[in-house]
Amino acid sequence: MKLFHFLKLMSSTVYEECREQKHKTDQGGPCTSLTVWRKSLLMSCNGFTVIDSNGNLVYRVDNYGGRPEEVTLMDGSGTPLLTVRRRKALTVADSWLVYEGEEGGRGRRCRTSKSLKKPLCSLRKHINILHANLNVLAYVFRETSDKRHAYVIEGSYTHRSCKVLDESRTVVAEIKRKEDIKGGVSFGLEVFLLLVQPGFDPGFAMALVLLLDQMFS
Repeated sequence: MKLFHFLKLMSSTVYEECREQKHKTDQGGPCTSLTVWRKSLLMSCNGFTVIDSNGNLVYRVDNYGGRPEEVTLMDGSGTPLLTVRRRKALTVADSWLVYEGEEGGRGRRCRTSKSLKKPLCSLRKHINILHANLNVLAYVFRETSDKRHAYVIEGSYTHRSCKVLDESRTVVAEIKRKEDIKGGVSFGLEVFLLLVQPGFDPGFAMALVLLLDQMFS
């Protein structure tokens, strides 16, 4: 399949990129490096295709609408892992909820207005006002009622240069522009790297990518 051949070629430089990050890791061992392609494998859909450093399909997103209020992250075989849903609340900052599995029942004829599941976390877009930190993109909260964030996302998703930092300001995941190390060829904004440090869930890191894409694309 020509498409998968292209994906394997894109992943060929990922391992070297991640090995360069190894000295920054406190946990020991290399990080997980993923190549993210902002394109669905299905011709009729928008979405994402994510491969590992061996060229294996690990995550996918297939959206049939332009900017859906709910997006489901699946593994390579199509099993739902996480669902991100825009929170419909009267707040100044846009916010989203992350659920385990397929929340909302894709394909159901009827949906309840209130979810029966408890969200894993919530994410709130940062609003730049007055003396606010212009480098901050969003805050991640473990509980929807928490006032203190568990993670902060900084940088620029538009330029594919973001870092996810925990409460101790340690980088746990990073979005970077993808370039061919040997040839210096840039893949543009549609193909980029997601580097995830040991101890941080790569699936959750990819869910954060989906949320940033909803906010800033």
